[in-house]
Amino acid sequence: MNHVLHIDHREPVAEISTDNPVIQSAQEFLEAMMNLPADVIVVHQATLHDSFFDLRSGLAGEILQKVVNYSRRMAIIGDFTHYTSKSLHDFVRESNRGNTVVFASTLSDAVEKLGIKKTAE
Repeated sequence: MNHVLHIDHREPVAEISTDNPVIQSAQEFLEAMMNLPADVIVVHQATLHDSFFDLRSGLAGEILQKVVNYSRRMAIIGDFTHYTSKSLHDFVRESNRGNTVVFASTLSDAVEKLGIKKTAE
């Protein structure tokens, strides 16, 4: 899985490139996560199968459970406003109250929500 490693933070951040195939299962995500050189992962909305954003599918729960089980942190970057599901919007809001899995619009917003500081600070 192609990725970009951002090392200008106190913790390395692995950003999964958008040119990768869409992640369609928790197993695909787990394999990608285990091969990344960082414990902080950034995934773009377009890299996740649409079923991730349909909470009834269970894919989001399975992937987030992998993140928690392996003591990783993850940010999902994208525009989530076009989803009409109230449960998804509630899920995004609740996730953003913590710093294990967050939803953000940009990489810098994601890094801030995850509580990662620049090394120069």
